[in-house]
Amino acid sequence: MIEIKNLKKEYDNVTPLKDVSVSINDGDVISVIGPSGTGKSTFIRCINLLEKPTSGQILVNGEDITAKGVDIKKVRQKMGMVFQSFNLFGHLTVIENLMLAPMDLLKISKQEAYDKGMELLDRVGLSEKALNYPDELSGGQKQRVAIARTLCMNPDIILLDEPTSALDPTMVSEVQAVIRDLSKSGKTMMIVTHEMNFARAISNRVFYMDEGGIYEEGSPDEIFDNPQKELTRRFIRGLKVFEVVVDSKGYDFYSFNSELDDYLFKNDVPSPKKYHVSLAIEEVVQQILLPHLKNPFIRIKVEYSLKEEECRIIITYKGDKYDINTADNELSLTILGGIASELKYSYNKEDEESNCIKITI
Repeated sequence: MIEIKNLKKEYDNVTPLKDVSVSINDGDVISVIGPSGTGKSTFIRCINLLEKPTSGQILVNGEDITAKGVDIKKVRQKMGMVFQSFNLFGHLTVIENLMLAPMDLLKISKQEAYDKGMELLDRVGLSEKALNYPDELSGGQKQRVAIARTLCMNPDIILLDEPTSALDPTMVSEVQAVIRDLSKSGKTMMIVTHEMNFARAISNRVFYMDEGGIYEEGSPDEIFDNPQKELTRRFIRGLKVFEVVVDSKGYDFYSFNSELDDYLFKNDVPSPKKYHVSLAIEEVVQQILLPHLKNPFIRIKVEYSLKEEECRIIITYKGDKYDINTADNELSLTILGGIASELKYSYNKEDEESNCIKITI
């Protein structure tokens, strides 16, 4: 068990952790979520003593690891750390990366370290890459090697700091599969992540961090479906709904596409569906509405339902009645017909944004 009491971490110009107190039980799989800059990575780096806490206590099985004279190397042997940037040694082969720490710190034989390393490489699906160097691997493969390297030390606690954030979206699923398998092993795990569906799927507890600490905690269902506190509700709603307003013909769609892609990525929307959502918005807004509307005010909302595995796009706009289903828009409508399971137009003159298009992808 880990007991954290009044943990504080401050720098010259910021205090990311003000007063954190929490208990972590053996076997807990905890996802740490929250906006950027709220101390999530600092929190787990303090637990592993990669950052020295300003004050407070961290007790691991009753031992205060922040006490003076503590053997930090011994502490870190109990805690495996997986970084977002892999931190592999480029001059060593994959198997040598796995063998180094067990031989140096655990004083096991070279053969034993090799056998254990190969066993773990097989577990993460990379035994055939044992003699490759890190720069010969993809990002996803590097992160799987980093996870295997952590397991070589047989840690009681595994800390993962945004393990998929540096990866191309196509490589995320392979790393998530390894972590998902690891979460069933009974080891205590804490994962800082921006991928909410993944967090929900593998965790038994979720910490939402804000205002210098653990602002709210609970089960995945409690945090994602029924958060009790205001900032948590705002954060979760922001994940579930993407909303922007296009109010000029010169609107910056490059930034829009980047923000939309980030929203879809964080909600684990499959790649083909992501493309279809972007294409549908492009056809309706850029190809149909902006050329037609003299003074555009177009509101775009995107919602993704994991349960139904579909994206709903709601586009509302001001002005006189304008149904996009006309012969003038035949090409765009043909494209939309090929990617949308539903396309509906409605008009309500009582609403300020009286025109409404609903698209289901």
